[in-house]
Amino acid sequence: MKCLKNVAFACFSALLLCWLPAVAQEAESPPVTDAMLQNPDPQDWLMWRRTLNSWGHSPLDEINRSNVGNLRMAWTRSLQSGIQEGTPLVYDGVMYFPNPGDIIQAIDADTGDLIWEYVRELPPDLADYFPVPDINRNLAIYGNLIIDTSSDDYVFALDAATGELAWENLILEYSAGAQQTSGPIIGNGKIISGRGCEPEAGPDACIVTAHDAASGEELWRTRTIPAPHEPGGDTWGDVPFEKRWHVGTWMVPSYDPELNLIYIGTSVTSPAPKFMLAGNDKQYLYHNSTLAIDADTGDIVWYYQHLVDHWDLDHPFERLLVDTVVAPNPEAVSWINPNIRSGEVRKVVTGIPGKTGIVYTLDRETGEFLWARPTVLQTVVENIEGSTGVVEVASDMLYTGAEQTRFVCPTSTGGKNWPAGAYSPETNAMYMPLQNTCATVRSTSEEPSLDELYAISGVPEIAPGTENVGSVYAISAETGETLWIHEQPAGVTSLIVTDGGLVFSGDAAGWFRALDQETGEVLWETELGAQVTGYPVTFAVDGKQYVAVSTGRSLTTLSLMRLVDDEFRAGVETNLYVFALPD
Repeated sequence: MKCLKNVAFACFSALLLCWLPAVAQEAESPPVTDAMLQNPDPQDWLMWRRTLNSWGHSPLDEINRSNVGNLRMAWTRSLQSGIQEGTPLVYDGVMYFPNPGDIIQAIDADTGDLIWEYVRELPPDLADYFPVPDINRNLAIYGNLIIDTSSDDYVFALDAATGELAWENLILEYSAGAQQTSGPIIGNGKIISGRGCEPEAGPDACIVTAHDAASGEELWRTRTIPAPHEPGGDTWGDVPFEKRWHVGTWMVPSYDPELNLIYIGTSVTSPAPKFMLAGNDKQYLYHNSTLAIDADTGDIVWYYQHLVDHWDLDHPFERLLVDTVVAPNPEAVSWINPNIRSGEVRKVVTGIPGKTGIVYTLDRETGEFLWARPTVLQTVVENIEGSTGVVEVASDMLYTGAEQTRFVCPTSTGGKNWPAGAYSPETNAMYMPLQNTCATVRSTSEEPSLDELYAISGVPEIAPGTENVGSVYAISAETGETLWIHEQPAGVTSLIVTDGGLVFSGDAAGWFRALDQETGEVLWETELGAQVTGYPVTFAVDGKQYVAVSTGRSLTTLSLMRLVDDEFRAGVETNLYVFALPD
């Protein structure tokens, strides 16, 4: 009898073991597909700016103008210390968060409970090669994988359910000097990523790459610095190929599935003053440009150069992909292509791509210049020729030797910087976080040197004509007109917009607030006690809407804090905060 009971128990146990994995498998989230990424569920936030067009927009509207004043904290948890500029990725009720130093956490998005944590083993000497090796801005998701690029120059994937490493693939030896501070996007099954590149690495580290999202296999890599014999190579004059330095793509690209084009921006050269290279009359492609890249081949289909730089005014920031009527108002827009047929609908790439704070609108099929206008005070662009889009730099701002000073607006902090703006299809307007900064900038060397990254030095100040560092501009994507400006003492960080009529905004003084999309009026705000450095998101779990944002420290906010009184200075504690309406 005992034997029969043992046999029965063994059979039941075997059946149970067979049944349990099936139940677990049924409970797993459906694999994320390209169709889902190209048209995400309103409840989810599946990538850096939620959609591949980089809008930073959510169709959720449970939290809206009428009730946002009732927002309350739902939960909070501490994060890994370090430079903190992370974006939550939320799928099917689970939040995946990129902590500094390639620590990734899966968190119950409703309760804040930790599900799993991945801690990447990083080389101990990373700081010998990179000034800030711990930045990790965003993640990607595809199938059942969480995908990221690491501080030590790998692309890698984790099992979304367990956090276990699924695969990893080396891109470059980290000692070569390519730094991946931002994660990738997924375009039609391809992992698309850019990176910064230290001068020591030379031009071969300045690359945009594509990898297979299922396996991590490399598909192509494209340099942003051409060799002398390649198209654009002669724009560097007689500078040897190995001394063409530092044209990075350190922010996150956008992707148009219909055109199959990737849009990514590039950084400045090292050094910045061009008299130290081949002269002030050269272009030095493809620095400070928008690149449209064929997602299948990596070929550069077109480029547009926004500025030949001499002052560390990068142009790698978000590119907004919008279909809109193009009717720039000459009273609001400084530079207009005379060939525009007013009122025609165009597929455009728009926004503020660089630190100058200038809005550029281009045809995203061809790269044709359509219109541009300044926002905050800028002193470096003198003119943009409307029919060609060629940008003319103010001649009195150029350096011709060492120990020369120029009054430069904005500073290398921006103007605009990595904190992202947003676009609302409800208003056809872009909302941009901007800073009013200037500096007396000195050229420090006569020749390029690995000892000086930019070969300039500046003393920042608040721009003349204002007492405030921070501004939020609302600008019509159709006409280029300023719809409203919200000014504040402290610097503004990243924004998102929702169909509840709201703009959520953080700042360097530790405040997180909601503005009215139509007027810029502050409808709700809360003090978090630390600099708001992460990218906010909004999502829903079982129909309940949440808003999340993180705090910490960043080089940008620390720099902006030097320009304000002590009363506006905040801490640097790294925390994640999630808000919701009361039940």
